[in-house]
Amino acid sequence: MLVRSTLFSSCLVLSACAAQPAPGTGLVSGFEAALQPLCGKAYEGRITTTDAADDDWRAERIVMHVRTCDPGLVTVPLHVGDDRSRTWVLMQVGDRWELRHDHRHEDGEPDVLTLYGGFASTPADALIQDFPADQATKDLFDQENIPVSKTNVWTVEVDPAAGLFTYQLARPGRLLRVEFDTSDPVDVPPPPWGAAD
Repeated sequence: MLVRSTLFSSCLVLSACAAQPAPGTGLVSGFEAALQPLCGKAYEGRITTTDAADDDWRAERIVMHVRTCDPGLVTVPLHVGDDRSRTWVLMQVGDRWELRHDHRHEDGEPDVLTLYGGFASTPADALIQDFPADQATKDLFDQENIPVSKTNVWTVEVDPAAGLFTYQLARPGRLLRVEFDTSDPVDVPPPPWGAAD
């Protein structure tokens, strides 16, 4: 529980810090600028990889909703069928982006595996952001007896020219890639579980 509460506290602190442009610049990063046209809209996605572990997801409709866009802070709920438990939280902290996975139960309570992620190894302006698991995430995965996930690298890519938003999870022996067609918005889904409104 200590790891989870530490992660949650750091996420709250960082989100307060993240709602600022990179120090001394007053400028919006290239990554955030590419996300801004997607704000408030929802998009359908499809899995483009072939891992059998994702067969359950393939059987469902997958929709992402770029729900909130504050300076340096973007939240993207992910809906898999009727499951509204997942939200990607992207925060700019200084000259880097941070990704957290906020997982909730239907009653809004945090899942034991929540707020995992890491800091980007790529510049804030890059349209492809790679997020290796950070130490707090590795500690959480050890605590929950899933050490294989400690090598996770999550990638978020925005490609305005191709009309794509891509989310990817990669580690040795595991690859999940979901591509969302941002050229064709769909109806906005209900709020994610645990949302205030």
